[in-house]
Amino acid sequence: MGKSYPTVGEEYQKAVEKAKKKLRGLIAEKNCAPLILRLAWHSAGTYDVKTKTGGPFGTIKHPEELSHGANNGLVIAVRLLEPIKEQFPILSYADFYQLAGIVAVEVTGGPDIPFHPGRPDKSEPPPEGRLPDAKKGADHLRDIFGHMGLNDKDIVALSGAHTLGRCHKERSGFEGAWTANPLIFDNSYFKELLSGEKEGLIQLPSDKALLEDPFFRPLVEKYAEDEEAFFADYAEAHLKLSELG
Repeated sequence: MGKSYPTVGEEYQKAVEKAKKKLRGLIAEKNCAPLILRLAWHSAGTYDVKTKTGGPFGTIKHPEELSHGANNGLVIAVRLLEPIKEQFPILSYADFYQLAGIVAVEVTGGPDIPFHPGRPDKSEPPPEGRLPDAKKGADHLRDIFGHMGLNDKDIVALSGAHTLGRCHKERSGFEGAWTANPLIFDNSYFKELLSGEKEGLIQLPSDKALLEDPFFRPLVEKYAEDEEAFFADYAEAHLKLSELG
Protein backbone atom coordinates (compact mmCIF):
# COMPACT_ATOMS: atom_id res chain seq x y z
CA MET A 1 0.00 0.00 0.00
CA GLY A 2 2.88 2.30 0.76
CA LYS A 3 0.87 4.60 3.04
CA SER A 4 3.07 6.45 5.50
CA TYR A 5 1.76 6.83 9.03
CA PRO A 6 2.68 9.35 11.73
CA THR A 7 5.02 7.91 14.33
CA VAL A 8 3.88 7.89 17.94
CA GLY A 9 6.02 7.23 21.00
CA GLU A 10 6.19 4.01 22.99
CA GLU A 11 4.11 5.50 25.82
CA TYR A 12 1.34 6.39 23.33
CA GLN A 13 1.39 2.89 21.84
CA LYS A 14 1.11 1.37 25.33
CA ALA A 15 -1.87 3.62 26.07
CA VAL A 16 -3.52 2.36 22.86
CA GLU A 17 -3.14 -1.27 23.99
CA LYS A 18 -4.46 -0.53 27.49
CA ALA A 19 -7.38 1.50 26.15
CA LYS A 20 -8.23 -1.35 23.79
CA LYS A 21 -8.62 -3.75 26.75
CA LYS A 22 -10.83 -1.28 28.63
CA LEU A 23 -12.94 -0.74 25.50
CA ARG A 24 -13.43 -4.49 25.06
CA GLY A 25 -14.74 -4.72 28.62
CA LEU A 26 -17.07 -1.74 28.28
CA ILE A 27 -18.52 -2.80 24.93
CA ALA A 28 -19.10 -6.39 26.10
CA GLU A 29 -20.66 -5.26 29.38
CA LYS A 30 -22.98 -2.61 27.92
CA ASN A 31 -23.79 -4.43 24.65
CA CYS A 32 -23.14 -1.10 22.95
CA ALA A 33 -21.04 -2.22 19.95
CA PRO A 34 -23.54 -0.93 17.35
CA LEU A 35 -23.68 2.53 18.94
CA ILE A 36 -19.89 2.79 19.30
CA LEU A 37 -19.36 1.67 15.71
CA ARG A 38 -21.84 4.31 14.55
CA LEU A 39 -19.89 6.99 16.45
CA ALA A 40 -16.62 5.98 14.77
CA TRP A 41 -18.26 5.89 11.35
CA HIS A 42 -20.09 9.18 11.68
CA SER A 43 -16.91 10.79 12.92
CA ALA A 44 -14.93 9.60 9.88
CA GLY A 45 -17.67 9.76 7.25
CA THR A 46 -17.78 13.56 7.09
CA TYR A 47 -14.50 13.65 5.17
CA ASP A 48 -14.54 15.51 1.89
CA VAL A 49 -11.74 14.48 -0.43
CA LYS A 50 -11.87 17.70 -2.49
CA THR A 51 -11.68 20.25 0.32
CA LYS A 52 -9.78 17.93 2.68
CA THR A 53 -12.18 18.91 5.49
CA GLY A 54 -14.10 16.81 8.01
CA GLY A 55 -13.07 13.26 8.82
CA PRO A 56 -12.00 11.22 11.85
CA PHE A 57 -10.44 14.03 13.89
CA GLY A 58 -12.45 13.97 17.11
CA THR A 59 -14.73 16.87 16.21
CA ILE A 60 -17.80 14.70 16.79
CA LYS A 61 -17.50 15.25 20.54
CA HIS A 62 -18.44 18.93 20.04
CA PRO A 63 -22.15 19.68 20.73
CA GLU A 64 -22.39 21.46 17.38
CA GLU A 65 -21.59 18.27 15.43
CA LEU A 66 -23.48 15.97 17.82
CA SER A 67 -26.59 18.04 17.13
CA HIS A 68 -26.53 17.18 13.40
CA GLY A 69 -29.65 15.16 12.51
CA ALA A 70 -27.63 12.12 11.38
CA ASN A 71 -25.93 11.99 14.79
CA ASN A 72 -29.10 11.63 16.87
CA GLY A 73 -28.39 9.52 19.94
CA LEU A 74 -24.59 9.59 19.56
CA VAL A 75 -24.22 11.80 22.62
CA ILE A 76 -24.88 8.54 24.53
CA ALA A 77 -21.80 6.95 22.91
CA VAL A 78 -19.64 9.99 23.72
CA ARG A 79 -20.77 9.83 27.38
CA LEU A 80 -20.20 6.06 27.61
CA LEU A 81 -16.65 6.40 26.31
CA GLU A 82 -15.61 9.46 28.31
CA PRO A 83 -14.69 7.66 31.59
CA ILE A 84 -12.23 5.46 29.64
CA LYS A 85 -10.87 8.40 27.63
CA GLU A 86 -10.17 10.28 30.90
CA GLN A 87 -7.82 7.47 31.94
CA PHE A 88 -5.74 8.04 28.79
CA PRO A 89 -5.22 11.79 28.39
CA ILE A 90 -2.25 11.07 26.10
CA LEU A 91 -4.58 9.68 23.37
CA SER A 92 -6.27 12.04 20.92
CA TYR A 93 -10.07 11.77 20.76
CA ALA A 94 -9.57 11.22 17.03
CA ASP A 95 -7.57 8.03 17.65
CA PHE A 96 -9.69 6.94 20.60
CA TYR A 97 -13.01 7.00 18.74
CA GLN A 98 -11.59 5.11 15.75
CA LEU A 99 -9.98 2.55 18.07
CA ALA A 100 -13.36 2.08 19.77
CA GLY A 101 -15.03 1.41 16.39
CA ILE A 102 -12.46 -1.24 15.52
CA VAL A 103 -12.91 -2.90 18.93
CA ALA A 104 -16.71 -2.88 18.47
CA VAL A 105 -16.33 -4.96 15.29
CA GLU A 106 -13.84 -7.33 16.92
CA VAL A 107 -15.87 -7.90 20.13
CA THR A 108 -18.96 -8.92 18.12
CA GLY A 109 -17.06 -11.52 16.09
CA GLY A 110 -16.15 -9.42 13.07
CA PRO A 111 -12.82 -9.18 11.26
CA ASP A 112 -9.66 -7.77 12.82
CA ILE A 113 -9.01 -4.29 11.46
CA PRO A 114 -5.51 -2.81 11.67
CA PHE A 115 -5.18 0.33 13.78
CA HIS A 116 -2.57 3.02 13.10
CA PRO A 117 -2.48 5.82 15.67
CA GLY A 118 -1.47 9.42 15.00
CA ARG A 119 -4.70 11.30 14.14
CA PRO A 120 -4.65 14.83 15.56
CA ASP A 121 -7.70 16.40 17.18
CA LYS A 122 -9.18 19.24 15.18
CA SER A 123 -11.50 21.93 16.50
CA GLU A 124 -13.58 22.77 13.43
CA PRO A 125 -16.68 20.57 13.00
CA PRO A 126 -17.68 19.85 9.37
CA PRO A 127 -20.90 21.25 7.89
CA GLU A 128 -24.05 19.16 8.26
CA GLY A 129 -25.26 16.97 5.39
CA ARG A 130 -22.22 14.83 4.57
CA LEU A 131 -23.53 11.53 5.95
CA PRO A 132 -25.77 9.00 4.15
CA ASP A 133 -29.55 9.46 4.25
CA ALA A 134 -31.31 6.10 4.73
CA LYS A 135 -34.33 7.29 2.74
CA LYS A 136 -32.35 7.67 -0.49
CA GLY A 137 -31.03 5.34 -3.17
CA ALA A 138 -27.89 4.27 -5.04
CA ASP A 139 -27.03 7.64 -6.62
CA HIS A 140 -27.09 9.28 -3.20
CA LEU A 141 -24.85 6.55 -1.73
CA ARG A 142 -22.32 6.98 -4.54
CA ASP A 143 -22.41 10.74 -4.12
CA ILE A 144 -21.88 10.64 -0.33
CA PHE A 145 -19.22 7.92 -0.33
CA GLY A 146 -17.61 9.43 -3.44
CA HIS A 147 -17.00 12.62 -1.45
CA MET A 148 -15.08 10.45 0.99
CA GLY A 149 -13.07 8.90 -1.83
CA LEU A 150 -14.68 5.44 -1.41
CA ASN A 151 -15.84 3.13 -4.22
CA ASP A 152 -18.75 0.74 -4.96
CA LYS A 153 -17.12 -2.21 -3.23
CA ASP A 154 -16.48 -0.11 -0.12
CA ILE A 155 -20.12 1.03 -0.10
CA VAL A 156 -21.53 -2.51 -0.17
CA ALA A 157 -18.99 -3.91 2.29
CA LEU A 158 -19.57 -1.06 4.77
CA SER A 159 -23.34 -1.46 4.42
CA GLY A 160 -22.82 -4.98 5.80
CA ALA A 161 -22.11 -3.45 9.22
CA HIS A 162 -25.90 -3.08 9.47
CA THR A 163 -25.66 -6.68 10.62
CA LEU A 164 -25.09 -4.93 13.98
CA GLY A 165 -27.66 -2.85 15.78
CA ARG A 166 -31.12 -1.57 15.07
CA CYS A 167 -32.98 1.58 14.09
CA HIS A 168 -34.66 3.64 16.79
CA LYS A 169 -37.70 5.64 15.79
CA GLU A 170 -36.70 8.63 17.89
CA ARG A 171 -33.23 8.75 16.28
CA SER A 172 -33.84 7.97 12.61
CA GLY A 173 -37.59 7.73 12.10
CA PHE A 174 -37.21 3.98 11.45
CA GLU A 175 -37.71 1.15 13.92
CA GLY A 176 -36.27 -2.39 14.02
CA ALA A 177 -33.15 -4.50 13.50
CA TRP A 178 -31.72 -5.67 10.17
CA THR A 179 -30.94 -9.17 11.40
CA ALA A 180 -32.20 -11.66 13.97
CA ASN A 181 -29.01 -11.28 16.00
CA PRO A 182 -28.06 -7.59 16.09
CA LEU A 183 -25.08 -8.07 18.41
CA ILE A 184 -23.22 -10.53 16.17
CA PHE A 185 -21.04 -9.32 13.30
CA ASP A 186 -21.50 -11.74 10.39
CA ASN A 187 -22.84 -11.76 6.81
CA SER A 188 -26.51 -12.20 7.77
CA TYR A 189 -27.35 -8.64 6.63
CA PHE A 190 -26.76 -9.73 3.02
CA LYS A 191 -28.65 -13.00 3.46
CA GLU A 192 -31.65 -11.17 4.91
CA LEU A 193 -31.52 -8.58 2.13
CA LEU A 194 -31.71 -11.28 -0.55
CA SER A 195 -34.43 -13.27 1.20
CA GLY A 196 -36.88 -10.35 1.14
CA GLU A 197 -38.74 -8.50 3.85
CA LYS A 198 -39.62 -10.37 7.02
CA GLU A 199 -41.85 -9.43 9.87
CA GLY A 200 -39.91 -7.80 12.69
CA LEU A 201 -36.84 -7.02 10.55
CA ILE A 202 -36.16 -3.80 8.73
CA GLN A 203 -34.95 -2.93 5.22
CA LEU A 204 -34.38 0.76 4.54
CA PRO A 205 -34.57 2.40 1.10
CA SER A 206 -30.75 2.65 1.16
CA ASP A 207 -30.54 -1.12 1.81
CA LYS A 208 -32.93 -1.98 -1.03
CA ALA A 209 -30.88 0.25 -3.32
CA LEU A 210 -28.07 -2.32 -3.04
CA LEU A 211 -30.35 -4.92 -4.64
CA GLU A 212 -31.67 -2.65 -7.39
CA ASP A 213 -28.29 -1.40 -8.61
CA PRO A 214 -26.54 -3.57 -11.25
CA PHE A 215 -23.07 -2.96 -9.73
CA PHE A 216 -24.04 -3.30 -6.07
CA ARG A 217 -26.18 -6.42 -6.37
CA PRO A 218 -23.46 -8.91 -7.43
CA LEU A 219 -21.46 -7.85 -4.37
CA VAL A 220 -24.48 -8.42 -2.11
CA GLU A 221 -24.81 -11.91 -3.60
CA LYS A 222 -21.10 -12.60 -3.21
CA TYR A 223 -21.06 -11.55 0.46
CA ALA A 224 -24.23 -13.51 1.28
CA GLU A 225 -22.52 -16.59 -0.16
CA ASP A 226 -19.00 -16.02 1.20
CA GLU A 227 -18.54 -14.55 4.67
CA GLU A 228 -14.76 -14.68 4.37
CA ALA A 229 -14.83 -12.46 1.29
CA PHE A 230 -17.15 -10.04 3.10
CA PHE A 231 -14.86 -9.91 6.15
CA ALA A 232 -11.79 -9.23 3.99
CA ASP A 233 -13.48 -6.45 2.00
CA TYR A 234 -15.13 -5.00 5.09
CA ALA A 235 -11.82 -4.81 6.98
CA GLU A 236 -10.22 -3.03 4.00
CA ALA A 237 -13.11 -0.57 3.63
CA HIS A 238 -13.33 0.13 7.38
CA LEU A 239 -9.59 0.76 7.50
CA LYS A 240 -9.92 3.24 4.62
CA LEU A 241 -12.85 4.98 6.30
CA SER A 242 -11.04 5.20 9.65
CA GLU A 243 -7.99 6.77 7.99
CA LEU A 244 -9.64 9.34 5.71
CA GLY A 245 -7.61 12.52 5.60
